[in-house]
Amino acid sequence: MIELFLDSPALFGGFLFALGLLVGSFLNVVIHRIPKMMEQQFKLECQLIDAPIDAPMPPIARYNLIVPRSACPSCGHAISAIENIPVISYLFLRGRCKGCSVKISPRYPLVELLCATLTALAGLHFGVTIAAIAAIMLTWCLIALVFIDADTYLLPDSITLPLLWLGLLFNLNNVFVPLDQAVIGAVAGYLMLWSVYWVFKLVTGKEGMGYGDFKLLAALGAWFGWQALPSIILLSSISGAVIGIALGVLAKRGMSKPMPFGPYLGIAGWLTLIFGSSLQQLLFSSVAP
Repeated sequence: MIELFLDSPALFGGFLFALGLLVGSFLNVVIHRIPKMMEQQFKLECQLIDAPIDAPMPPIARYNLIVPRSACPSCGHAISAIENIPVISYLFLRGRCKGCSVKISPRYPLVELLCATLTALAGLHFGVTIAAIAAIMLTWCLIALVFIDADTYLLPDSITLPLLWLGLLFNLNNVFVPLDQAVIGAVAGYLMLWSVYWVFKLVTGKEGMGYGDFKLLAALGAWFGWQALPSIILLSSISGAVIGIALGVLAKRGMSKPMPFGPYLGIAGWLTLIFGSSLQQLLFSSVAP
């Protein structure tokens, strides 16, 4: 199989695209359920704090990434396997629930197509290597984080912290950068946004970002090293300004509504994955005397 992929980049890209469609379907579940799982856990902890020490555990309905089966939120129709084929099922159903004909959000097939496209691009960029496996795993995590943060203003520890450790583990073998640069990148990434957070809070009395942003930048530092942090922050700031202004104009909501920073960090992180050295050279050459 590996020899076939080495001899035929088109076959390798096609395999990655199909894999990305399947994973994208699962990422839709991750994006939808992890925030609800966090909310359920928070409510349970609140109940335990208020309950007497010897009180029995409150009953908890099983809810995770596997159970219960996916169902229509309007009518409860359980999604069958034939209705869960990435993109194809959405087109076949004409974007509507089979049970009640309520419109299905087009974001589901868009996430699947985005995941498929980025998976193929990342894999083809690095070829049949360990770096490609790492890049694809990072791509999947970033897609989940971008959409979760855009929806809920949350960057779950259950994704950001494993992502940080994965970056360090891959860089044990210098997959992207030497391990010492990765460790410094993780520490510096966290401290940079942590410092910005506290300066902003001391000056304004408000919180400008969440701790999840610190952890995500720390994870990106663990993957790409401390040298990549300036370009990541610059790219995320530029993309945040451009996309934020565009969304504000299109939605006619003005600029008063807070915007999550995680999606822009995720975009900058993926661009650094593919164009890292070129981006850093462009940044450093623009500031050089």
